[in-house]
Amino acid sequence: MTEVLALIPARGGSKGIPRKNIRNFAGYPLIAWSIAAAKQSKSVTRIIVSTDDEEIAAVARQFGAEMPFLRPSEFAQDNTTDLPVFVHALKWLDEHEGYKPDVVVQLRPTSPIRPRGLADKAIEILLAHPDADSVRGVVSAGQNPHKMWRLPNGENAPMKNLLDVEGIDEPYNAPRQILPPVYWQTGHIDAIRTATILNGSMSGKNIYPLVIDSRFTVDIDNLQDWARYEHLVATGGLDMVWAGRARRPMPANVKLIVSDFDGVITDNRVWTSEEGLETVVASRSDSMHVRTLRERGVEVMILSSEPNPVVKARAEKMGVEAIHGIDIRGKGEALKQLLAEKKVDAANVVYIGNDLNDLPCFEIAGWAVAVADAYPEVLQAADHVLVKPGGHGAVRELCELVLKKIENRE
Repeated sequence: MTEVLALIPARGGSKGIPRKNIRNFAGYPLIAWSIAAAKQSKSVTRIIVSTDDEEIAAVARQFGAEMPFLRPSEFAQDNTTDLPVFVHALKWLDEHEGYKPDVVVQLRPTSPIRPRGLADKAIEILLAHPDADSVRGVVSAGQNPHKMWRLPNGENAPMKNLLDVEGIDEPYNAPRQILPPVYWQTGHIDAIRTATILNGSMSGKNIYPLVIDSRFTVDIDNLQDWARYEHLVATGGLDMVWAGRARRPMPANVKLIVSDFDGVITDNRVWTSEEGLETVVASRSDSMHVRTLRERGVEVMILSSEPNPVVKARAEKMGVEAIHGIDIRGKGEALKQLLAEKKVDAANVVYIGNDLNDLPCFEIAGWAVAVADAYPEVLQAADHVLVKPGGHGAVRELCELVLKKIENRE
């Protein structure tokens, strides 16, 4: 049996996005996505995270990786390359455990969006070619280097084209279609023979390609990248590795949208007067599409444990039905009763929530949606995470998603 070690590098001193490896990405710590890719592989036999940070180590263990050692600080600097990190891990495992894997798979946390089966495919390619030192994930390059230039003598001298092409005198003037295809390496996957690493290289000379759909091209360097790629996870419809339970698609035929109140219709804050009167803040835009949805056969209503009459008052303003003041512990049962009374199949129901008492409803509804600022457990349990936070147009965002689904179906 081929022994395959998945080694995930995750140092603690990230400068661009502090603590990025354990920062929540689409509901899960960033590192959990790489651990999941290894856990879901049929070929990987062991998963280890190499980190210098105790907190990262604890999160890694929580999601199923081993932490037999902490990486020495000299191998966790800003300018530390991959090679000493991997050599350290392999030598430590050999010296302390006598463990010698045949293949090492690198799964960088900064490329969390991966096609399912990616690790197995890389390992398969490596083992199928005895001359291969490694396999590296690549995507079709977005910019063609045949149209790039160098300035060898500065801006006041002629330029020099970056690459020549045999048979084409001026590739920089040629149509893109006749130029050789080029590929960009990504951080999704590297499968490397252990001997290659111990001989002083993270790739060797014979590097075989694993071509990845360019829709999966992700490399998180800053918070703008973070937000963009979370949106891709939420709306891209990619057949990808999930850090937790695989998310379900929106039902093909939505009949009912059920919304929590506090933290969804409102921003979860409350103002209390000296007389004990409570005031909440909601977004007028949330009622924008209610009538249109009703005309398309989709009802919108509120289900809340909040007893305050403000729930009914806001529901009337929005033009929706509201059931409120229910037992906070029985919200799931209340939803089941509601669906039975309305004779609506749970598979055709969308539920939107933000807090722990919404989780039983998530399990019942055909599609569970969380507002952007929902609690971590809710974000993890959701099938879809909205861009908008509660009280700031989250319900409108959901209504627009449902309407777009209806329009595409028609």
